[in-house]
Amino acid sequence: MESGRAASRGRGGRPSRQQSAQLADRILDVAEKLFLGHGFGATSIEAVAKHAGISKRTFYHRFPGKERLFEAVVRRLIERWLPPFDSALLSPPNLADALRKTAEHMLTIALTPEALALHRLVIHEAQRFPSLARIMHDLGAASGIERIASHFEPRIASGELRAIDPRFAAEQFILSVVTGPQRRALGLGVR
Repeated sequence: MESGRAASRGRGGRPSRQQSAQLADRILDVAEKLFLGHGFGATSIEAVAKHAGISKRTFYHRFPGKERLFEAVVRRLIERWLPPFDSALLSPPNLADALRKTAEHMLTIALTPEALALHRLVIHEAQRFPSLARIMHDLGAASGIERIASHFEPRIASGELRAIDPRFAAEQFILSVVTGPQRRALGLGVR
């Protein structure tokens, strides 16, 4: 058994790339659960390391701190949510169908327990940890605005859409689709 373990490791007893990736995924899984369940402020590096079954030294070898870990968790969540997003905008032949499919996809994601917990966490912690709001904006909203605007631009150029600021239009589209239902799902208003 021991020789099998040694064979799967790289030189010097270091973990293989696959083992290293699996460890990073395990750390992110644990961090996601703790951040979304307890909040950013209440989640410690010690708790993440303990629940992941690693030392703090191993943790710090992969993540320089809690903020970067949070950023990695948010990035992974968004990457998990976004892959079909562009196909919703690209596949329909007309703009109305494209926007409807995009809105349906955005709502499906925005109303998941994970997305609601993340939204709740950022709102709750933004005053004490303003960088969390910046991370969410940069990785989430700003990215979504740019992706939608990039699909509006050729439609504006072709005359299918009137001459408008594509980023402003994309932001208004996202706000009109997501804000009301998400607020109600968070308990702010009638469901």
